[in-house]
Amino acid sequence: MTTAIVTDTRYLAHTEAYHVERAERLQAIERALEKSQLRNESDVLILTPRAASDSELEAVHGRHYLEQLQQFGRSGGGNLDPDTYMNSHSWEAAVWAAGGAVRMVEAVLNNECQNGFALVRPPGHHATPNRAMGFCLINNIAVAARYALQVLGLERVAIVDYDVHHGNGTQDIFYRDPKVLYCSTHASPYYPGTGLLDEQGDGDAQGSTLNVPLSLGVGDNGYVQIFSEVIIPTLRSWQPQLLLISAGYDAHWSDPIGPMVVSVEGYARMTQMLLDLASEVCDGKLVMLLEGGYNLDAIGACVVASLRVLLGRPFEEDTLGTIKAPEPAVDGVIQALQKRHPLVAAALGG
Repeated sequence: MTTAIVTDTRYLAHTEAYHVERAERLQAIERALEKSQLRNESDVLILTPRAASDSELEAVHGRHYLEQLQQFGRSGGGNLDPDTYMNSHSWEAAVWAAGGAVRMVEAVLNNECQNGFALVRPPGHHATPNRAMGFCLINNIAVAARYALQVLGLERVAIVDYDVHHGNGTQDIFYRDPKVLYCSTHASPYYPGTGLLDEQGDGDAQGSTLNVPLSLGVGDNGYVQIFSEVIIPTLRSWQPQLLLISAGYDAHWSDPIGPMVVSVEGYARMTQMLLDLASEVCDGKLVMLLEGGYNLDAIGACVVASLRVLLGRPFEEDTLGTIKAPEPAVDGVIQALQKRHPLVAAALGG
């Protein structure tokens, strides 16, 4: 099994010293990878990204929006909203981040590797077709999914988003696209306020959006239960040809802005479940893309743990530990989904 990694120093140039989404996030991952020595393994392939083309970006975002974003960056940048910034290097970083996602999908589907992790930034899942928000400029995972469908000829792509925040941009982009199943587990109520259970897609895509809003304070047990009883059965029923993961690590218990209590081991367990599902339904073709995660020790540990899963390595000790407090139950949302979501009902026999 060969696992690819793609990253680039251009991603570091998009940074703001006092912002939680800054270059140090990727530098912390680099330090963790160096310590783990995973990059030196014979079954690790290091890929070089490229810039996403205009046509690849415009398959997701409006041309006018992209031109405005590019011009804003070239003029020196600033704040696009209270959460989202650009500097003079941000446009290039964003275009190469989207291109890194595309390159990884291309490598997996062309059998250069079995699976891979695109360590890109700025993140993307909040970016809508015509708006930057939530630290996100270009929706990397959406660009990659559209590339798989429109250029590489796939008919069904699934996206699983376990970032602590709902990926409103990814949902908006594919809300009427029956070829993409979007599944999100997220804290609710929480930013950006979307991702309600009854947001399920529209038109021919009714049912192709699966939102699992979770009470604040859910941890390993609740997430694993949701994956076991909802996400995995639904993916198995839907039979994607490619599985894409919006890998946000801000549900870790130590995250400064996330209200959940998942551990590094919990993330590894979720990733293993998704990899096992991909092996079952789509020949193991799985691509992870970095989204959130703002505790530097945690994001490094989580990325290394996820890569170890992709490589088929055993889990190592979680040196950051776990939270032992009781978790809110998730049975209620599972029962509601079984009653009100057509894909979940079909997958679970409801």
